[in-house]
Amino acid sequence: MTTYFSGRPATTLGAALTAAALALTLTACSSDDPAADGAGPGSALSHIHGLGLRGDTLYVATHQGIHSPDADGRPVLVGDRRDDFMGFTITAEGVFLASGHPAPGSDGPADLGLVASADSGRTWREKSLAGKVDFHALDTARDSTVYGYDSAAGLLRVSADGVTWDDRAALRALDIAVSPAAAGTVLATTETGVVRSTDGGRSFAPASGQVLAYVSWAAPDALYGVDPEGVLYRGTDGGTAWTRVATVPGGAPQALTAVDARRLLVATGEGVYESGDGGRRFERRMAVESGSGGH
Repeated sequence: MTTYFSGRPATTLGAALTAAALALTLTACSSDDPAADGAGPGSALSHIHGLGLRGDTLYVATHQGIHSPDADGRPVLVGDRRDDFMGFTITAEGVFLASGHPAPGSDGPADLGLVASADSGRTWREKSLAGKVDFHALDTARDSTVYGYDSAAGLLRVSADGVTWDDRAALRALDIAVSPAAAGTVLATTETGVVRSTDGGRSFAPASGQVLAYVSWAAPDALYGVDPEGVLYRGTDGGTAWTRVATVPGGAPQALTAVDARRLLVATGEGVYESGDGGRRFERRMAVESGSGGH
């Protein structure tokens, strides 16, 4: 594996340009065409939407299904579904939760709603909201409450069981992260900065000012965010303060998952990278040729 040292100087672009980049990403996020770039066997992956680990196996949610790297770091399809898995997360119990759109030519509604897999993505079952919702971001709280961001409606939805849902705050966001210590604390990335809720997403305080594209909160001391240009930050004080760590290799980010305080997964246009030292160095776990932009 190639090791990348990412402590290059901070970007000289201003916050306004960073916010504009996120605004463009949000616009692209709201206009995805599920049939635009379906891939057949051997095709390059397009658009990475989520990352996760089960054991030491890496799972990558993409526009063409869930993939894992082989011994040479090449993506291999998990199971036989090539759905566009937009939202993706792995629960503490190892259950895969996802949302998005079916593969071109598939039967069924255009929106998957919430689907679940108990066998690491080999087979899936419908849980709720099929034909009604396309979650572009999913996360779970320590009490197994599911949080999903409904991009079409611009709405945060919350469910205790993944079946019955409550509508919470309306907002225009790209990603969400739920506190592992306080189930009611939720962060969302917006074009004006990270917003924070302490009442389960019913309301959000004004933006912190730090503009990030993706956030992930694995443990009380493992809150990370990456901005649209690939600069990685570590969050403190429940997401009210952010400290620059380094720059992720491979360009603009497409997904971020914190495993713990030191172990991170980041997807960019050139591949999926892992850090074991809190983001100071990265190794490429899977090489990909992706479309521009994550969601």
